[in-house]
Amino acid sequence: MKILIVEDSMKLARFLSRALTEEGFIVDLCANGADALVQGNSSLYELIILDWMLPEIDGVTVCRELRRRGNTTPILMLTARGETEERVLGLDAGADDYLVKPFELEELIARVNALLRRSRGFRRLRFGDLELDPEKGKALVQGRPLPLTQREYQLLYYLVQRADKPTSRSDLYAHVWNMNFEPGSNLLDVHISRLREKLGEHAYRVSTIRGVGYRFLSGEGEAHKEATAKTTSGHSTRADKTQ
Repeated sequence: MKILIVEDSMKLARFLSRALTEEGFIVDLCANGADALVQGNSSLYELIILDWMLPEIDGVTVCRELRRRGNTTPILMLTARGETEERVLGLDAGADDYLVKPFELEELIARVNALLRRSRGFRRLRFGDLELDPEKGKALVQGRPLPLTQREYQLLYYLVQRADKPTSRSDLYAHVWNMNFEPGSNLLDVHISRLREKLGEHAYRVSTIRGVGYRFLSGEGEAHKEATAKTTSGHSTRADKTQ
């Protein structure tokens, strides 16, 4: 699941980003209200964590404008303003929940999970007998959990979110590793190879698009498997130094 953090304090934003990434989320950062209106209005995010005090456009105005545009993404408002009337103002603007600074990280994570449960119910994603359980951050085949690392699960989940659509290597590096694509690195190839090994008979679903990146195939059948076999041969599985 992907979360947008709108916070002008980069120290706090990076801290929250690391914590939520460790919980299995994919996180993007935004530092001002004007950019938040652009990024937040996309359909990429399951949740927006929105600070009240922002440069250019304040968080309440951002929240109100997103709702006016028909955006229904859950919004968790962060603010140092703890008075009742301030809370009411934020909630009336369209925020789904409200957390006063300073706060405990455990409470923020609990509120994030509660909002996501209410909005999507942590619906399991199924492709034949392959399932992804976003609530627990696990992939299962025939009901049995696969031994995926956190990074492998994040990689698979990101591809699944864009099922049947090409996903570029640079996009995967940016969203799964939060780093820029390095042409000489085979980090992604190594993780794809390991992911396919663990997926077993579902390995064909992670399809290579030469010169572009990868694609998750949601369909069934031998045609998919045969097409993928032609595009996945010859990849190196030697890990580089980046982890």
